[in-house]
Amino acid sequence: MITGPRYKIAKRLGATVFEKAQTQKFALSADRSAKNKRKGRGRQSEYGKQMLEKQKVRITYGLPEKQFRNYVRKSLAEVHNTQPSERLHELLELRLDNVIWRLGLAPTRRGARQMAAHGHVTVNGKKSRVPSQSLFVGDKIAVREGSKEHGVLVGFNERFLERPLPSWLTWDPKKMEGSVKERPTSASADTAGDLVAVLSFYTR
Repeated sequence: MITGPRYKIAKRLGATVFEKAQTQKFALSADRSAKNKRKGRGRQSEYGKQMLEKQKVRITYGLPEKQFRNYVRKSLAEVHNTQPSERLHELLELRLDNVIWRLGLAPTRRGARQMAAHGHVTVNGKKSRVPSQSLFVGDKIAVREGSKEHGVLVGFNERFLERPLPSWLTWDPKKMEGSVKERPTSASADTAGDLVAVLSFYTR
């Protein structure tokens, strides 16, 4: 997905949209830009705030507008005992590429998409090449046997020990396999933005 100049977008939406923008050097540059903008702009409208939140969440997960809008519609239509914002968060977090990233198998979500597309990961014992595949509680995720020595996974066990594992996932670094233990919530997996504002943007 083409998103434009990454650092420019990150300055507008926040460093969290791109992992590589989360550095001290970028933070200082973004702070200077924000001060200059505050001097030249008036108060932002509620619609403008909602649009920024929508863009921030969409770009964080690396989704085109049409696909992201479909997740929003699904979250509004499938609510049972869950708030729409929680359901949207769950749908986004349970994408295969996001789970690969949460497990630390790839340093960025973009890298996780490539890993899934290249067939390095299996779901319930079957190779998957679909980054957007939806996972469910009980699903098993593993690195394909032939991919365990792949360059991006060299030194993974050491990196895994340094990265906190979300409570809704399990992972065995020796076997290089894990599972979805429970449904992710905003408490167990940090949200990419204000999802209530995102839903408001699409339902106004």
